Amino acid sequence: MLVQDREAPSPHKPAKKSQIRELPTHQQIRRFSEPKSLDFSTWVSENLSRIVIISLSIVTVAAFFFLYNTTDTASLLCFQSQSTQSLQPLTRPQIKWNSIQVLPDKTSPYSTFVTEKWIVVSVTKYPTEELKGLVKIRGWQVLAVGNSMTPKDWSLKGSIFLSLDAQAELGYRVLDHLPYDSFVRKSVGYLFAIQHGAKKIYDADDRGEVIGGDLSKCFDVELVGEDSKLEPMLQYSHENPNRTVVNPYIHFGQRSVWPRGLPLENVGEINHEEYYTEVFGGKQFIQQGISNGLPDVDSVFYFTRKTTLEAFDIRFDEHSPKVALPQGVMVPVNSFNTLYHSSAFWGLMLPVSVSSMASDVLRGYWGQRLLWELGGYVAVYPPTAHRFDRIEAYPFAEEKDLHVNVGRLIKFLLVWRSEKHSLFEKILDLSFAMAEEGFWTEQDLKFTSAWLQDLITVGYQQPRLMSLELDRPRATIGHGDRKEFVPRKLPSVHLGVEETGTVSTEIGNLIRWRKNFGNVVLVMFCNGPVERTALEWRLLYGRVFKTVVILSSQKNSDLYVEEAKLDHIYKHLPKIFDRYSSAEGFLFVEDDTVLNYWNLLQADKTKIWTTDKVSKSWTSVKLTGKSDWLSVQAELVKRTVSTMPAHFQVNYKEAAKNTLDTLTVCSSEVFYVPKRLVTDFVDLVDLVGDMDLHYKVAVPMFFMSMDSPQNFDPVLGSMVYKKKSSSFNSSLSLYSAQAPAVHPWSISSEQDFIKLVGQMAEGDPLLMELV
Repeated sequence: MLVQDREAPSPHKPAKKSQIRELPTHQQIRRFSEPKSLDFSTWVSENLSRIVIISLSIVTVAAFFFLYNTTDTASLLCFQSQSTQSLQPLTRPQIKWNSIQVLPDKTSPYSTFVTEKWIVVSVTKYPTEELKGLVKIRGWQVLAVGNSMTPKDWSLKGSIFLSLDAQAELGYRVLDHLPYDSFVRKSVGYLFAIQHGAKKIYDADDRGEVIGGDLSKCFDVELVGEDSKLEPMLQYSHENPNRTVVNPYIHFGQRSVWPRGLPLENVGEINHEEYYTEVFGGKQFIQQGISNGLPDVDSVFYFTRKTTLEAFDIRFDEHSPKVALPQGVMVPVNSFNTLYHSSAFWGLMLPVSVSSMASDVLRGYWGQRLLWELGGYVAVYPPTAHRFDRIEAYPFAEEKDLHVNVGRLIKFLLVWRSEKHSLFEKILDLSFAMAEEGFWTEQDLKFTSAWLQDLITVGYQQPRLMSLELDRPRATIGHGDRKEFVPRKLPSVHLGVEETGTVSTEIGNLIRWRKNFGNVVLVMFCNGPVERTALEWRLLYGRVFKTVVILSSQKNSDLYVEEAKLDHIYKHLPKIFDRYSSAEGFLFVEDDTVLNYWNLLQADKTKIWTTDKVSKSWTSVKLTGKSDWLSVQAELVKRTVSTMPAHFQVNYKEAAKNTLDTLTVCSSEVFYVPKRLVTDFVDLVDLVGDMDLHYKVAVPMFFMSMDSPQNFDPVLGSMVYKKKSSSFNSSLSLYSAQAPAVHPWSISSEQDFIKLVGQMAEGDPLLMELV
């Protein structure tokens, strides 16, 4: 499996006959001739033609080995591809566009279904958590496209799944050209979405989590109408005619990271823009989103910037503005975090004759050039998705068509012109020219022809052409037209590689903590005044955890503080579990307990963390038989346990040692619920229902029911824990930077927070920058 979740094509169809034409060979039976003189001059004169042919053959072979041994691989492969192509003359397809009929879907179960917003993904494995998150995005329909490696029983509620059989029944022309085991079968999905009313298509994969769960907040989903955002946006300058491609990651704060598809000769260009210009919004028909976590990087970056088996977790500046590309300047575009508007749907076609990791990149450059014919452009947006690095093999061979040809392709596209008068004819012209130049083969020329005919069949209308700005004299950029923006230089978070002067030991530690807890949600209950402490808590812990959810007895919308009752805090947690369904786990803490996150790195995030090893926090109370509060709680526990499924009951009774005269109570100021037990936790909350079971009794009961205490992670066992007194006040002597947590600690003002930061700085020196 590849890092980008694409499999190397291994067609199940019989191999096609080679395109290299076999040269004719003629064998003639010759009679012995008369004996001739062996004089050397006579021999030379009679065999001159043979000598010339043999000499040329020797020179050709020598030149081949010279190329092989002295030139770079790119030159050799280009030489080979062009030589192969020259032996097989190409024929440009001639299509009678007016004879193609528009045909509705009459075969699929969704023949009457129509909607405008689609998310198209390729699926090879069972549904991922990220894909389940895409299904929940309101107003968007997920379309999952299968291949020969997709499980036969694949299904996901809320999505439409196109198996190989379902695809075959659609009758599209492109089906004759697609490999069975490749992600490029997404082309079928694009046609299906267009046939069913698509106006916007989000090209995604099943490992990307949309940041915030709302595509309308990530992209410009509406380009016309009342909801459109037509404000001017920054645009790269076109003043330098020699600059034909840019690295957008620099604009978003990561100057030492480069995207897959950027020519390697441009990797060293790391300076930010001297200035930008502006362009009016509304024609950004292709919108490329930046991905946090594992961005779109090539195998060269992936292998040379990794020194361990740890996953990448690269972050970009979410505050950098979106930026557009002028005609004459290009940018790599991928197929797993990109929004296409209907005016650019023709550009969704994924080439089939190139290596899998080159297909969407070549598509992107091909599409950008054609987009200029419509007056449209590509824009790049700040982080719109988070993709998780699964640390899987990433073969360089699957990118060979990138590193060999992409620089040459960009130069070719800038000088290419077509005299045709319709967009589809220009598309055919360019696809034909690219096949002639060896960027792809005749197979993709035929595939383009089938794709364009299918577009008409599913009801797509080709956009009108505009005059090409490249052929006009470039306007001079005046001083008033220049827009300044200096990108942040974010710490380089690719593993094991330090940028001189930017990554210190302290930043390296912060990166390590963020990598470990970046997908863990921290839930904090504030007993104190939230108007004085909520922002401070978010500032302190938000640097490390995925997000900080703050709860309090009173709601504060301005500070995003949610209302919850501490006594029944466990009943509020399922809402948070559902909201952050892709999180790795959930860590709860009250504001009277300090987390030393640097001492939690060794904890197992697949296990329960609680204070069962802290005697002053986790206790077994002997019941007196009186109708006091403990007895009432014990009766509620007994009632709940009696309704539990067998596995919960067995676990609980074994942990409680089947004693009826004791009750386990835990102060529960801090505990952790791993993702794998979230469903169990929610089920137990449902069993409690409306009963007035206190959280100090309910939480330990839940944990003992979900798993055996001997399986709990002991990380919190060494925390500093003291009982609160009526005259409690924070004591500086109580704090220890070597403990995983400290309790109690009172924070009720900004001054208290400053004191705490001063103490915690022993473990995290960068905290001093907060104050």
